Amino acid sequence: MSTEHTGTWPGLPLTETLTIEFKSDRKRLPDDDLVEALVCLANTEGGELWLGVEDDGTPTGLHPAHQSLAGLPGLVAAKTSPSLTVTVNVLELSGTTVAKIIVPKSTTEVATTAGVYLRRRLKQDGTPECVPMLPHDRLSRAGRFGLADASAQPVAGATLADFDPLERERLRQAVRQYGGDRVLLELDDEALDGALGFTTRTPAGERVPTLSGLLVIGRESALRELLPTHEFAFQVLARETVTFNEFRRYPLLKALEWLETNFRPYNPEKEIQIGLFRVPVPKVDLGAFREGVANALVHRDYHRLGAVHVRLDDQGLTVSNPGGLVEGVTLNNLLTTEPRPRNPALADAMKRIGIVERSGRGVDKIYRGMLRFGRPEPDYSRTDANNVVLQLATVDADEVFLQLVVEQENRQSGKSLPIDSLIVMAALREQRRLNIEELARHIHSDTGRARRTVEQLVEAGLAQPHGSARNRSYTLSASVYRAQGGEVAYTLQAGFTSLDHELRVLNHARHHGRVRRRDVIALCQLSTDQAAKLLQRLKEAGKLAQHGERRGAFYTPTENEPL
Repeated sequence: MSTEHTGTWPGLPLTETLTIEFKSDRKRLPDDDLVEALVCLANTEGGELWLGVEDDGTPTGLHPAHQSLAGLPGLVAAKTSPSLTVTVNVLELSGTTVAKIIVPKSTTEVATTAGVYLRRRLKQDGTPECVPMLPHDRLSRAGRFGLADASAQPVAGATLADFDPLERERLRQAVRQYGGDRVLLELDDEALDGALGFTTRTPAGERVPTLSGLLVIGRESALRELLPTHEFAFQVLARETVTFNEFRRYPLLKALEWLETNFRPYNPEKEIQIGLFRVPVPKVDLGAFREGVANALVHRDYHRLGAVHVRLDDQGLTVSNPGGLVEGVTLNNLLTTEPRPRNPALADAMKRIGIVERSGRGVDKIYRGMLRFGRPEPDYSRTDANNVVLQLATVDADEVFLQLVVEQENRQSGKSLPIDSLIVMAALREQRRLNIEELARHIHSDTGRARRTVEQLVEAGLAQPHGSARNRSYTLSASVYRAQGGEVAYTLQAGFTSLDHELRVLNHARHHGRVRRRDVIALCQLSTDQAAKLLQRLKEAGKLAQHGERRGAFYTPTENEPL
């Protein structure tokens, strides 16, 4: 236990949130109530419990029985299962003693030793509350942390009669059409079910359907009765007019076919001539559409009610599914993290059938489907703890950018550009000029990988470096701007030569009588070292005279450089 002294209320959070809890201790908070509140935080996102603070955020102090809290971590560990480790800090807020108890987010379900499971949630008014953690909540949380696979579990009440022979045939056709594992085509029904995890055996040895089996080859009537959380919708909105709005509960392979069939009329494409080839340019790349929709159906949380929504409107295409990102996957590592499916058995089956990317890098396919046509990156920014939301812009394609990509791929004997190269080119096209750190953030990786990627583009004549190695930045190359008719834009982005820098500095000194290093940094967009070297060079050339030292130094024109 440590002691902190803040002296004023600013050390105290302003209000309760999902991760902040206030507990009054004026009447001595019972130990069981305190432990339950800590369990509630641990089963959500972790956080801080402030003991001795009222619900409105007013510190009223600790009860005399809690003046010494050295034994509190041991008490909490003894009253929780598995034992919860907390950190207790005692603070003085304007003369009032309170305790800040830091609770880590638990990767397993934590209960009190009395068997109470609680979780924290936000009410409609935005204030937090603790609620019982029901069995489906516990299963959902276990799936999020990769501790359980709901898709490999049997479905209560389901029998082999709930499998649809027509869906089996659809599965075999999908293997042929999408290049799935052709070994599956040689198996009989029972062996196929076992290979794909569609059945499992009870303790009595009876074969029964798993969630994966019911989702892929189950009868629609069985899905409606036995799996009420499975539902999807396709919606088309034009301004405030709904032109298509249908909800279905089809098995997954039929669902994907139905969604694509209904989407095609709203996805016109045109062709452009690039060299000897005519390249189709759709409103939405079908590969990105298929992967985005398949991901939503495969990785959704089947313990939660709610439909997978595929919605096309004036803003673009939106695909959303219940259940947030699984533990370990964030918006900042989507492109680089190892695959972590919420439903591993279902994901593996769909990969073997050929529906989703076998490598588990389906997000790459979505990015490629957008960036290749010069459109914005896929947008996951609306994703939260309860939903994954993918937005694909349907703006017009940049045909010149597409031509550059296709021509480069043709020079590589038809080999596609690496996804990192596409992201870097798109980022430079959008933001004009970026350094290595900024490029690394775009590709969700480190600076070493970003540097290798952009230098390969430099070698290919698609990017141009500017500045020294330490302060180097990059733009698209002059040839790329020339192809886009943007020679002036390139000149503006490429910056100025060293001669231009000298002229700018001397011109400033003539007009204002002096120039400082900070002026040079602002005028020429140079680093501190580069500005110092430029001033030193002008001084040695006899064009500027130095006055003062270090930070106080300034430079004036010499007699050869009159005002």
